[in-house]
Amino acid sequence: MMASGYSAKEEDGHHPGASGATGSGVAKSKKPDNTAFKQQRLPAWQPILTAGTVLPAFFVIGLIFIPIGIGLYVTSNNIKEFEIDYTGADMSSPCFNCSQGPSWNSTWPCHCSIAFTLDQPFESNVFMYYGLSNFYQNHRRYVKSRDDSQLNGDKSSLRNPSKECEPYRTSDNKPIAPCGAIANSLFNDTLELFYIDPNGTRTQIPLMKKGIAWWTDKHVKFRNPGGTNLNLSMVFQGTAKPVNWHEPVYELDTDPENNGFINEDFIVWMRTAALPTFRKLYRIIQKKSNMTPTLPRGNYTLDVTYNYPVLSFEGRKRMILSTISWMGGKNPFLGLAYITVGSVCFFLGVVLLIIHHKYGNRNNSADIPN
Repeated sequence: MMASGYSAKEEDGHHPGASGATGSGVAKSKKPDNTAFKQQRLPAWQPILTAGTVLPAFFVIGLIFIPIGIGLYVTSNNIKEFEIDYTGADMSSPCFNCSQGPSWNSTWPCHCSIAFTLDQPFESNVFMYYGLSNFYQNHRRYVKSRDDSQLNGDKSSLRNPSKECEPYRTSDNKPIAPCGAIANSLFNDTLELFYIDPNGTRTQIPLMKKGIAWWTDKHVKFRNPGGTNLNLSMVFQGTAKPVNWHEPVYELDTDPENNGFINEDFIVWMRTAALPTFRKLYRIIQKKSNMTPTLPRGNYTLDVTYNYPVLSFEGRKRMILSTISWMGGKNPFLGLAYITVGSVCFFLGVVLLIIHHKYGNRNNSADIPN
């Protein structure tokens, strides 16, 4: 018979005098609670991969991805795009003298014109981009060199910029607005496009400079101190322009809705690129009539006000004209990726089907035959 003083705690090896006993003489058990979660008894589903489930999955993925990839690739190829390099690195380039900098050319900023021909018309709206190569906007210190509170219209940050903006925080003992390396390196070339009629007449192509920035950037992230209806020259009084700028921030445009921190060229530049070769939207050429193309085939001239030297860091500059589709700009990578993944899956499905047909009916028993 069991002694009257015997308990389940003693059976488990827990005695009142053990080290784990509390002052009341009752020991605490270290066993997990008897619940489904702590005892790992939760119901689970584990798929069993068989030929009947794996092979159809490979074929279905292949049959879905390949047509999608072909559609994306064809759509991308239907987008018309024209690119012209106006860096002026070659002596034969019309912009060679400009590319050497102010010390080479007596008049600065420098002006140059590049003639080119469009072999096919551009329909619908046409987007003009400027492209830069070997420009690392993704450098960690460069990306951090800005003051978002200042760009959002905070007056205290306007007078006392963030220390992240160093060494472009102050100039002549005045706070720089906008501060930082990103703003200081603002792209400031001026590009103008002219159509040359068969009789030799130059017709300027109207370029839309508004509507090129993201809506959230224009109306949420970037604001002028005190709003847009104030005299910006008074608002920014006591601040200095960035070192490399030719004019202060309140003279970026004559349009009060596109001036100061809400200037769209400035906003587009402040959204840093992830790769050293990138393009940014510069202007939009809007279609006026359904009867005529936006840019007919023929001869054109690109007039450049050359303010932005790039040869010091072995960079290149480009002007790009492009149409868009429902999937955006020209980008064949997405279509090729879908085609590649679909083709690989379909090929693996065929290979596995052959293997299953040849070896699937063999005896799977582990017994060694006599």
